[in-house]
Amino acid sequence: MNEFNVLFQPQMLGKIKLKNRIAMAPMGVEYMTEADGTLNRRVVDYYLERARNGVGMLICSVFKVENQVEHLEESTPMITEASMNYLGDLCDAAHSFGTKIFVQLTAGFGRVTFPSILRGPCMSPSENHNFWDPSIACKALTVEEINSIVTAMGVTARRLALAGVDGIELHGHEGYLFDEFTTPLWNRRTDQYGGSLENRLRFPVECLEEIKKEVGEQLAVVYRFGLKHYLKDPHHGALPGEPFVEVGRDVKEGIEMARELEKAGFDGLHVDAGCYESHYWPHPPIYQKHGCMADMAAQAKAAVSIPVIGVGRLDKPEVAARAVSGGSMDIAAIGRGLLADPQWADKLKFGDPRDIRPCVGCYDGCFEAYSKFRNISCALNPASGREAAYGLTPTLKPLDVMVVGGGIAGMEAARVATLRGHRVTLHEKGDTLGGTVNQAAVPEFKKDLRRLLAWYERQMEKTGVTVKMNSPVTKEKISTQAPDVILVATGAHPMVPPLPGMDQEVVTTAVDLLRGAKPAGNNVMVIGGGLAGCEVAIWLAEKGKKVTVVEMLDQVMTGGASVPTQVKMMTMDLMNRFGVEVLTATRLDHITENEVALMSKDGTIIKRTPDTVALAMGMTPETRLADDLDNTPYRVYRLGDCRCPKNVMNAVWDAYEVARFI
Repeated sequence: MNEFNVLFQPQMLGKIKLKNRIAMAPMGVEYMTEADGTLNRRVVDYYLERARNGVGMLICSVFKVENQVEHLEESTPMITEASMNYLGDLCDAAHSFGTKIFVQLTAGFGRVTFPSILRGPCMSPSENHNFWDPSIACKALTVEEINSIVTAMGVTARRLALAGVDGIELHGHEGYLFDEFTTPLWNRRTDQYGGSLENRLRFPVECLEEIKKEVGEQLAVVYRFGLKHYLKDPHHGALPGEPFVEVGRDVKEGIEMARELEKAGFDGLHVDAGCYESHYWPHPPIYQKHGCMADMAAQAKAAVSIPVIGVGRLDKPEVAARAVSGGSMDIAAIGRGLLADPQWADKLKFGDPRDIRPCVGCYDGCFEAYSKFRNISCALNPASGREAAYGLTPTLKPLDVMVVGGGIAGMEAARVATLRGHRVTLHEKGDTLGGTVNQAAVPEFKKDLRRLLAWYERQMEKTGVTVKMNSPVTKEKISTQAPDVILVATGAHPMVPPLPGMDQEVVTTAVDLLRGAKPAGNNVMVIGGGLAGCEVAIWLAEKGKKVTVVEMLDQVMTGGASVPTQVKMMTMDLMNRFGVEVLTATRLDHITENEVALMSKDGTIIKRTPDTVALAMGMTPETRLADDLDNTPYRVYRLGDCRCPKNVMNAVWDAYEVARFI
């Protein structure tokens, strides 16, 4: 553990002593709370799972302090008297494990509020427009309304102190209300809350003063903000390494802000970057490097003497340790990594880092859940956010379980069933585990999937699953082995449409290109603008290929499994960076030896002459074995792509659900 020792050193934050430098980053618990926004046992269990496994600081998020000035749906999380019992339970139990509890408070969501949760006007410092629906005009807060929020901040602080909370984090980043007040792009006021930086900081500083007035130095108070917004114009973010002129907050003002916040009396700073227009910064997907915002924390740390918390894909232990030991930050905040593996800290300290289940930055189970009015969870850890209900229990009747297929669904089912005490044999017809994820992991920007595959292979060995490679399964083999349960995870294969010319030499599939079964020419047409097709297009364009994506819908990445906002946004920006041509509302009509014919929505025929046509039109379930077993006496379950081709989350959740039940 030597290289990671730095993460387990104590750290002072105000008068609060943290046992280590590992914090759980704030992630909203919307839809995990009760219908009226109050805490419950589910929220307590969610946080305690991380406290019991070694995290030094939990930043519980995100709670409003009032719901009248900015009136949102009743279920919006708030710290009311009705929450005190559960909050007290959380503090008592967390303290037993030496973990400190901080609660993140927000003045409001402002212009980035989801329209579906608005129950009154959308609020902002000035007359801005809602990010999600620009037709919604925001109402500028009055001074009286600001004062009302400041007062509510003090009332909430009293409750937090009474419950035993150790500290507060004010949510001042990502374009929420505090961030809007501190940024000239969104704050065009001419009163005491607008103009100079001092005036723009007045609102959060007044909240700090109100908190200190109510609870003194009992609670440490941290301010979270983006050192830089990465905005190249008011509506578009900037990619890593992209040359641009910042129109939001630049680093120079961010550093000045850090100094002013320290001078105002904040006990620490939590530094990140970005806003909703550059969503792939505050919520970095798989395309962003690990530690992508460590430089932001480092620049703030160099300017102040109070502790700095850093964030930004720090779930790789070596990256977090290097950021702390190198002086970029005092505390490493890990968000999605602790959804994927709540035991991150203890595995690092007492176990083997290779056993930490990696986050792959997909956002399918976490951020995307909010758009479906579901609580935050994890694509790779279905128990996240429902720890008590979805924990694994030993089976009372061990069974002989046959798993057919060594992709993600098959390996997850084998892992879970074995942990519960079943006798599991996994059969893979080929010589490699991982299924089509092996191809998805080929692009360098998807290399975290390689970490996931390595983790699963290690779990197969560690849990003692009997793995049989080059072992196709037939009804005859099943009859001979007579398993009690059969879990069919035979995956899917690329869909090939019944159109003229599919047998032409230029035609291949995106999967085969990634597999290396066929080389790509210099002029490639990708048929299908789902996420997989767009990622293949970027991969090819990075290699210098001329790439065109053809999508029959009006927009790319709108059919099939939903694509999280930050992933879609960065994918689109990467396609633009590499010059990928996109033809929407256009479908493949036919292919001849000399050309490809496309048809636009109005019936116009478009003719092109690519030297490679890569089909990325979705996947067809491989169900032949499952179909053969339909009318047999065996207990058979279809898992993952064999049931319904979607994504890694679908595979893992299917497998976990069934394997925890049998």
